[in-house]
Amino acid sequence: MERYDLIVIGSGAGMNVASDAYSRGMKVAVLDNGPIGGTCLNRGCIPSKIILYPADVVQILKEAEKVGVHAGKVKLDFRLIMKRMHDLVDGDVEQMRRGVEAARGHGLDFYNAVGRFVGPKIVEVEGKRITAPLILIAAGTREAVPPVKGLKETGFLDSTSVFELEDPPSSLIIIGGGYVACEFAHFFDAVGTKVTILGRNRYLLPREEEEISLQVKRKLSERMKVRTGYEVERAGIENGQKFVVARESSTGKRYRFRADEIMVAAGRRSNADLFRPEKTGVKTDEKGFIIVDRYLRTNVKGIYAAGDAIGRNMFRHTANYEVQVAWSNMTADSDKGLTELEEHAVPHAVFTWPEVASVGMREADAIEQNRLILVGRSSYTDAIKGYAMGDDGSNFVKVILDAKTRKILGAHAVGPHATAMVQPLVYLMNAGKGTYMPLVRAQTIHPAMEEIMVRAFGNLRPGKGQEKHFGHDHSHGDHKGHDH
Repeated sequence: MERYDLIVIGSGAGMNVASDAYSRGMKVAVLDNGPIGGTCLNRGCIPSKIILYPADVVQILKEAEKVGVHAGKVKLDFRLIMKRMHDLVDGDVEQMRRGVEAARGHGLDFYNAVGRFVGPKIVEVEGKRITAPLILIAAGTREAVPPVKGLKETGFLDSTSVFELEDPPSSLIIIGGGYVACEFAHFFDAVGTKVTILGRNRYLLPREEEEISLQVKRKLSERMKVRTGYEVERAGIENGQKFVVARESSTGKRYRFRADEIMVAAGRRSNADLFRPEKTGVKTDEKGFIIVDRYLRTNVKGIYAAGDAIGRNMFRHTANYEVQVAWSNMTADSDKGLTELEEHAVPHAVFTWPEVASVGMREADAIEQNRLILVGRSSYTDAIKGYAMGDDGSNFVKVILDAKTRKILGAHAVGPHATAMVQPLVYLMNAGKGTYMPLVRAQTIHPAMEEIMVRAFGNLRPGKGQEKHFGHDHSHGDHKGHDH
């Protein structure tokens, strides 16, 4: 049996820890059954955002007519878009592969295969057994395929195989209504594909604020068919074309949808069935995700887990943060030096059109926790920059505060540059007392998009159903007027 100082399962965010450990002179083993670099680099956020930018440009040009710019017919070069994506991804993968090859036998061994626990801190991989006192499970997830009759026989795209297309399908059914579904729907519509979204939940993007969900559905529905509350039951091929049968949950009626291709974007599932953590005593939840404490320790001493493998916040930036917390705790001298995982301000974005960004609590979450809150909202057209861009007034920024402390609990935006609206608030939520008072004291460049976000704090009102707790004056904002 070969002994290492550290075993890392997963070469995405986990590679950050492996590299640091290697640089400290530790003997490290990294295991991954997929391409080195993990989901984000090979089939996730990096390739998808490269191909999504041209789709954004198409929408900008189409909407530019509202401000007097007529670009005419826009044509996308699908093969060039995909080539640019592969050039970067394949180049980065090759660079990583060369790096680990050079380090093989000199302190860092990469096993491009499935590793399975077979005993206490013992992993079997490539026909041999390895062990280490420290193990980090950062094994990610894989696509969840819904139990739709005939789907496998019919054939479908997923978030991996879609990047291998040489030409776009003329029509596409997307099963799912979450982040991946909305982003790829935006992309394929832009390249000329006739798109139909079939979401099981009654809301598109069900984890977002309800108003944002409705706004995205309304905007996407102007470009494609969007059906929410539809359960896909059956798939097949008829007259050379694929079809699905879906039941509308509210009425029980069944409808048939046809397209040249089907894409599944129905969420993610744990990889625990592949690496079998139970064989080393590590506990998982009912969905197979690794159970950890606030220090990212599993129930087995010396084994930690982070990233998508714990099933909490499945974003690469979060995984990067979590593996650093795990690594800090793995190398801590004592329990007094442990770093606690902080999850009150986990940001994310959905790069569809309109763009969505969010951090922290939704209004409903805060009310459910019996918090007394203030909610502020500002439309894009409340700032001159929004009007200048031709916004129709339906895009907005929304903030949620603790009414007593003025601590920022959550922030949400939908519209162009939504991430630019929310990211500064992520910093504030992690600084000092986490209040919005630095915004009150600061100057905001005029006219700029960020004025929209600042104005939301000037429009504070009680949370839904909480008006009685604030008397008659419902205005609590440090309002900065509409100086155009």
